Amino acid sequence: MSTALTSGIRVHVQSEFRPERSAPGRWLFSYAVRIANEGDEPAQLVSRHWIITDAQGEHEEVVGEGVVGQQPRLEAGAHFDYSSFCILRTPHGSMHGTYRMKRDDGTWFDAEIAPFALVTPGALH
Repeated sequence: MSTALTSGIRVHVQSEFRPERSAPGRWLFSYAVRIANEGDEPAQLVSRHWIITDAQGEHEEVVGEGVVGQQPRLEAGAHFDYSSFCILRTPHGSMHGTYRMKRDDGTWFDAEIAPFALVTPGALH
């Protein structure tokens, strides 16, 4: 689990190992994200940048528009929830990144996604 607050935007992530969709050499993790606007100004999520790291230190970067096909606009006090998944070649790793946000006045900022673990039960002792 991770939580980060940047310029009024709180990003909370909870990950879960999915054994029914995994096999040796292919470990699938789902993660649920809540993006909440705790500030006073609206902001729109325009793009995402994820860095996925496996247990061998291999990095994969995922960059793209929006999340799950959407570019949600968050009014003050509003939140947006979604879930997604990633596949690792090792039984544990981590993810972190940023969401590129735009204010109504045209200013931009990167909302932090704090690092969170992707861990199969028993993988770390």
